[in-house]
Amino acid sequence: MRIGVVTFPGSLDDADARRAVRMAGGEAVALWHGDHDLKGVDGVLLPGGFSYGDYLRCGAIARFAPVMTEVVDAARGGMPVLGICNGFQILCESHLLPGALIRNDHRKFGCLDQVVRIENNKTAWTTAYDEGDEITIVLKNGEGSYVADEATLDLLEGEGRVVARYLGNPNGSQRAIAGISNEAGNVVGLMPHPEHAVEDLCGPGTDGLGFFTSVLTTLANSR
Repeated sequence: MRIGVVTFPGSLDDADARRAVRMAGGEAVALWHGDHDLKGVDGVLLPGGFSYGDYLRCGAIARFAPVMTEVVDAARGGMPVLGICNGFQILCESHLLPGALIRNDHRKFGCLDQVVRIENNKTAWTTAYDEGDEITIVLKNGEGSYVADEATLDLLEGEGRVVARYLGNPNGSQRAIAGISNEAGNVVGLMPHPEHAVEDLCGPGTDGLGFFTSVLTTLANSR
C-alpha cells in the first residue's frame, strides 16, 4: 500500500512519517505542496512542523496549497487521511475536521512523552488498538489546545469521534481531546506524534506504530 506524505515549506516531521510508513510495511511516497498530484497513493499523511512559518494561524496558509485541493477531494471520497500536529491544524483549517487548535493554556511550547487513551478503534488509523488502550507517544507543540463550541464537542462525543484523549491534559484541550475523526472515520487529526514512537531505539517505544499498521490493514481489507 502506498501512503503519501506531504511536504510543505516548514514541515519537519515528513521524513519521520515516511520512515514510520516503511517500518509498518507500506510504501512511503513523497508529495509536494505545490503539486496537483497525489501520485496514485492509497492514503495521505499531513506531517507535523510549521507549514509556511505558521503565519496568520497554524495551517491557515497550507489549506490553500495546490496539493490540498486533491487531498480534500480524496478525503471526501473516502481516502484515509491522517493529520499529525500541524497536519491536524491543516485539517481543521480545511474544514475536513471541526474545531481549531489554539495556544497551549500555559503559553509555552511543550515537549514530552505523553500517555493518551484510545477512545475509538474503528477509524482507518486505529484498528490495531483496543478501545481503552493507553499508549505513550511524543507530544510537542505550542498551539495544541483543541477547542470547539459545546454543540460540536457534544456531537463528537455522541458519535464516538473522539479518537484519543490525554491523560493529564498537558495543553488545556477541551475535554482532554488529543485526536478526532470525521463522521466516516477515514480522516483523523491527532496532536501527538505516533511517528516518533515506532521503535525501541529512539523515542518512548513502539506504541505509535499501530496508527500506521492500522491504515495498511484497512486498505488491504477494502480491496
